[in-house]
Amino acid sequence: MTRIFRKVALAGAILVGVTAIGLIGAALWYRQASQPMVDGKVPLSGLNAAVEIVRDAEGIPHIYAQSENDAYFGLGYAHAQDRLWQLEMNRRIAAGRMAEVLGPNAVDTDRFLRTLGVRRNAERILAKLSPQTRSALEAYARGVNAWLANRSGPLPPEFILTGAPAPAPWEPADSIGWQTMMAWDLGANWTQELLRMRLAQRMSLARINEFLPPYPGDPVLPTQDYTGLYGELTGTADQLVRIASAAPPSYVDGMGSNNWVVSGPRSETGKPLLANDPHLGLTAPALWYFAHLSAPGFNVIGATLPGIPSVVLGRNDKIAWGFTNTAPDVQDLYIERVSPDNGKQYQTPEGWADFQTRTEIIKVKGQPDVALDVKETRHGPVISGALPIINKAALDTGKYVVAFAWTALRDDDMTLQAGMKFNRAQNWEQFLDGAKDFNSPQQSMVYADVDGNIGFIAPGRVPVRKPGNDLKGLAPAPGWDARYDWAGFIPFEALPRDFNPSTHKVMTANHKIVASDYPHFLTSEWALPYRAKRIDMLLDAQTKHDLDSFAAIQKDAVSLAAQEILPVLRKAVPQSDRAHAALAMLSKWNGEMKVDRPEPLIYNAWMRTVSRQIFEDELGEALMKDYWEQRNVHLSTVNVLSNKEGQARWCADIKKATAPVAQDTAKQCADVISSSLEATLADLAQRYGNDMEKWRWGDAHVARSEHKPFGKVDALARFFDIRVPSPGDTFTVNAGRHNLRDDKEPFANRHAASLRALYDLSNLENSRFIHSTGQSGNVLSPLYRNLSQRWTEAAYLPMKTRREDVQKSGLGTLTLAPATAAP
Repeated sequence: MTRIFRKVALAGAILVGVTAIGLIGAALWYRQASQPMVDGKVPLSGLNAAVEIVRDAEGIPHIYAQSENDAYFGLGYAHAQDRLWQLEMNRRIAAGRMAEVLGPNAVDTDRFLRTLGVRRNAERILAKLSPQTRSALEAYARGVNAWLANRSGPLPPEFILTGAPAPAPWEPADSIGWQTMMAWDLGANWTQELLRMRLAQRMSLARINEFLPPYPGDPVLPTQDYTGLYGELTGTADQLVRIASAAPPSYVDGMGSNNWVVSGPRSETGKPLLANDPHLGLTAPALWYFAHLSAPGFNVIGATLPGIPSVVLGRNDKIAWGFTNTAPDVQDLYIERVSPDNGKQYQTPEGWADFQTRTEIIKVKGQPDVALDVKETRHGPVISGALPIINKAALDTGKYVVAFAWTALRDDDMTLQAGMKFNRAQNWEQFLDGAKDFNSPQQSMVYADVDGNIGFIAPGRVPVRKPGNDLKGLAPAPGWDARYDWAGFIPFEALPRDFNPSTHKVMTANHKIVASDYPHFLTSEWALPYRAKRIDMLLDAQTKHDLDSFAAIQKDAVSLAAQEILPVLRKAVPQSDRAHAALAMLSKWNGEMKVDRPEPLIYNAWMRTVSRQIFEDELGEALMKDYWEQRNVHLSTVNVLSNKEGQARWCADIKKATAPVAQDTAKQCADVISSSLEATLADLAQRYGNDMEKWRWGDAHVARSEHKPFGKVDALARFFDIRVPSPGDTFTVNAGRHNLRDDKEPFANRHAASLRALYDLSNLENSRFIHSTGQSGNVLSPLYRNLSQRWTEAAYLPMKTRREDVQKSGLGTLTLAPATAAP
């Protein structure tokens, strides 16, 4: 019997071994087979002439074609090879079709995006683009579809894990839809209106203006006392909170980008230098994909967005350019009054008008289709009905609805066309011609050319708000009152611009870019000026610059925000030996957010705790959780702790919202500072151990590039997400914004320099760039995360276009040969 058991055990072991070998073999095969072909020749229809895709050592495609359209074809092919899942997710997001592959958890987001009608509007935009732009979009789509039709290997892992079908053919409107979603990322400020609406139900206007103070040095924007407007809208506000949570995340909350340019007199080379690092949410793979497109009379290299056939940020042989977000107020919420006699009508200044209606059918994986009835008003789609009503008794949709106005939902948005014009531009005049088509989102653009010129312009559609508009887009407005209607857009000629300034420099960092006497309202959402001041300080620290000094500025991690508030924090009265030690550390610290030091961790954690202690009792736990962001609480926290204009009174309410205001509120603030330090150190000890000397900012401030959607699944996130320790914080030039609301990882860096680029106009081949992950979107590829360590160290790749330089250590050359003539 024992012998039989041994034989059975041996047979079982052999079977397990064979199975294991088979699984390993299958995994190895899949890993290799799912990688793109980078060397060889492929016959394809849709081309006019052969296209060569030379991939350098980092997987960057250098696309050499005989025409511009064939170059776009090659870019579409390369995007499909390297970023197919990203392409598929991008277009499904824009079209509101994620539930088809992700199931019921994505239905609410689909409902919101179908309500906006992004994909429908993209089709209308397509019809109005120039023939040249439509032809380019069609060539790009042919490139994507050529890879889909001719692929021989398996689809990327995400398709296998989600059970998603193979992608349908790419369409030109898909590209336009993703361009609109980028405008959403950088211009979705409607949630600030919702915040003010919710605050108005809890506190006075004066108190709101203290919690959301104006830009430093500016007076409070005069508005009507809107706290009385929303008394009947509690239910609507609650519904909008749910809708905001379902909407795709925008990056306005962590808004930040830097660009600057100097002309010859400030450059060691005698020619301009330009720097750009746009700050966006970190994703895996990166939002950006580097590419070089070359054709006769056309040579451009830089950062592309998978799905869009142009270099968004980069340089050609004559010019270089870079963007930062202006943060314009291009979205408004309108409270529309529904007719009490006819629920199909709403009130306008001229009387009652019919809602425009349509029905959207949302397909859901594994479940029945969902029908969505969408209403639209003269201002835009009604978003307050985007989600099913949870508590019908509390929601006042019988009386009011909320409509959403957004400049990017116009059918004459030419922004995608502008990008192609930038790629071709040879001088300032041609760059301005492209800028005229740049509608959304408004960006602060810096420019330089090989002839020595530098410039700045902030193109984009910004609504003109009437003189009688006493809300200025800060809070939801009555839709039946014509005073709050937009009166067109700021004329292109009146938008902020400068050309060859006498200072020989231009710099923008999302700070206020116009003087106080600028006649138009752009926004009230300017970023705090800490980064801008630090960049200006470093630019003026030396007479002439080179690329290395520009790189040092991009790498700079000294926080002027920390330097500003540290003298106040250092007045804390320590109540423990640990607090004594922490204050001793901070007394010698200059505010530099280094990865290998404990001081940045102590400081950022302390500011998190103290802001919560100051504001949570008045805002309430739910409201605080929703809006606990540095842009909402940092300046107000500084003002309270510094007792600006008596704002230390916020500290008087720490224990009870109803507590009487103490006589010595400054003393109460001092107590809050001290008690919050003790609470902070206790929390950090629990997270990182008792030895403060071993605490490291880099251990907490890990740059987390999150995969969509597997970053939300713990078991898969460890495999698909990319994590590296990172310096900086929200207010440093080398920025890294963390999420105060995340109790699990409150200091993880989720929003940072999505790419860095430096341009030398004396020799553009000396230019450099880097992005945050790798060129491949396939997690099994060695090029999925190979750039992340260099990115966190602020190292760069050379931005070469000469073929001999590219091929020296390249991965291979793929020739796309025309099988038939292009249509």
